[in-house]
Amino acid sequence: MFELTFPFLGFNVPVLEFTAVVFGFLSVWLNTRQNIWVWPTGLVSVALYVLIFFDARLYADMGLQGVYIVLSLYGWWAWLYGGPEGDALPITRLTPKHGAILGAIGIAAMIGIGLSLDRLTDADIPYWDAFTTAFSLVAQWLMAKKILEHWLVWIVVDAVAIGVYIYKDLYLTAGLFAAFLVLAAIGYVAWRKDVS
Repeated sequence: MFELTFPFLGFNVPVLEFTAVVFGFLSVWLNTRQNIWVWPTGLVSVALYVLIFFDARLYADMGLQGVYIVLSLYGWWAWLYGGPEGDALPITRLTPKHGAILGAIGIAAMIGIGLSLDRLTDADIPYWDAFTTAFSLVAQWLMAKKILEHWLVWIVVDAVAIGVYIYKDLYLTAGLFAAFLVLAAIGYVAWRKDVS
């Protein structure tokens, strides 16, 4: 695999990971601005991360990318045509009832994915991998529905993911998730001004 050398950082980065990081950052930055290009740029990033996570034996994260592809296609459509009049989708808030339901689904998915990875694969850190996977799905679903609180879920997921990727020596990806953490805080503040 081709690598880029970053002597000032003290490590090399595979070109594939570098490209995925660039498109991933661009996608989240576009999301903070409610720009529809969030979806196609995100699709490029997640497609590349399927390969990266397979190589790192982060199988839940790898599978998550496939789900992201489906949710990104749905989100792209919903943002354009999912509004009340078949127009652009407005930003809305998560109700406490739906928040509790999604939280329970996330916990159940985390346990199920973690047990499966632990018992059926050679996954390195199955439960941490499962946590980021399960709650990333919750966040992505909320994002596709243009619900403000998706940013709060991303903040938690990003914080955990930073540790996971440092542990797996995916330093550039860890840096990307640190940037995602900052962008999620910025996005939450920016979106809160536009809540319907």
